[in-house]
Amino acid sequence: MIYAANFKTNHTRRSTEQYLSVLNERLSEKAPDDQVYIFPPATALGEYAGLFTQGVQNAYPAEKGAYTGEIGLEQLEEFGIRTILIGHSERRIFLHESQEEIARKFAFFRAKGFEIIYCIGEPLEVREAGEEAVRSYLLAEFEGIDLSYEKLIVAYEPIWAIGTGRSAHPEEIAATHAMLRKAVDVPLLYGGSVNPANIAQIVETDNVDGVLVGSASLDPEVFASMILHRA
Repeated sequence: MIYAANFKTNHTRRSTEQYLSVLNERLSEKAPDDQVYIFPPATALGEYAGLFTQGVQNAYPAEKGAYTGEIGLEQLEEFGIRTILIGHSERRIFLHESQEEIARKFAFFRAKGFEIIYCIGEPLEVREAGEEAVRSYLLAEFEGIDLSYEKLIVAYEPIWAIGTGRSAHPEEIAATHAMLRKAVDVPLLYGGSVNPANIAQIVETDNVDGVLVGSASLDPEVFASMILHRA
């Protein structure tokens, strides 16, 4: 099972160091096959070691160059980072990343051999329009993406469930992941208000290979309890 923590714009370098110290101690209790990923903000990236993989929430598709405010491959290599989130709905919505831009970023980091957690998800109006509307919307977010890439992980995060406290019902998750499984033969994560109260039910849902956790992952004890399925 895969457990990924997306800090978004939370935590500092100091608090991330403290977080990872606490988390790593608790991870000694995890199942041997469980994989844990941590995505801190760019200012908190570091040369961390432990029973987890550090990834980056975003990067520019270039080794280096005149890209003000961005980080490129050269900066990631300093910390040995080889995992990246791409396509998160918050970047699509707030930063207006187009599918073309996302596909270009994907192609760059695929060529560099990165492990890619690729995010897709539909807004509430699409969900309410029915299963076929959801299917069409989600499959369109695969445009330009190499679904045969061996280091691809797909994270399904319905936009209406991110940070709202409302998670998709297990039946909704199962149905959507079953549909996605027909399109991609890669690990499928669920994200969207995953928390200690629903983690056990979510990871036991058919075709769910793990979770991408936002706000509930910000406390290392809480995130550890989710990995260990202990409320």
